[in-house]
Amino acid sequence: MNLIRTEQRGRVGILTFDDPEKRNAITLAMNDEISAALDTWEADPEVGAVVFTGAPPAFCAGADLGDLLSEQDPVGMKRIYEGFLRIAHTSLPTVAAVNGAAVGAGFNMVLAADIVVAARERARFDSRFLQIGLHPGGGHTWRLRSITGRQSTMAMVLFGEIVRAEEAHRLGLVWRVVDDETLLDEAVALAEVAAGQDKELVARTKSTILSLDDVTDSDQSVDHELHPQIWSMQQPPFRALVERLQKKISSND
Repeated sequence: MNLIRTEQRGRVGILTFDDPEKRNAITLAMNDEISAALDTWEADPEVGAVVFTGAPPAFCAGADLGDLLSEQDPVGMKRIYEGFLRIAHTSLPTVAAVNGAAVGAGFNMVLAADIVVAARERARFDSRFLQIGLHPGGGHTWRLRSITGRQSTMAMVLFGEIVRAEEAHRLGLVWRVVDDETLLDEAVALAEVAAGQDKELVARTKSTILSLDDVTDSDQSVDHELHPQIWSMQQPPFRALVERLQKKISSND
């Protein structure tokens, strides 16, 4: 049984968590399928970005309890995290199209995305770990605090605040709120912009952005970007642009 669906629109891969009877709960088998899909797209020069979403009515209801209860050691628990960590660590730009409830480890899927687009009516974000007697896992608290700040993290994790789309946008958890019926189209349109750039340049730039937590001052920020920028100056997209500009200048002389 396939637990995800994949399709391609232009240079954008679309990955749909597809186990609606379980509200798209994360299983080890689903994680394997997510990893395989990303392996394929990362190696495909015709795919430049990924949108991921859930089969209605949910986005992702969290980890499957059967798998969770069977993996109660550090190695096993990390297998539960593999799906959203694979998304978090992909070199491809990612957009989460949140079409329903993102709960627990399903919320981690959202936190793994580069940007998030939320359905105005159906999207909601629910940490819920403590409410089922479970400590958060998979980097949940670190990612949430990095994105939204200390007080928002406390409110959602300790106090069980469930956040809907407009509030999530105010907190910085969501980049854009859209009508439910246009969610996927708008997420794909965003992804197409990143997908239209040089794939290796995008991957290196994304890596630079994600490693900014290690940068603490202005001089270090310059050094952080120096070598990737020099590399980009030697690549065909930039060199072709320079050649066109030089020809234009010569023709105007």
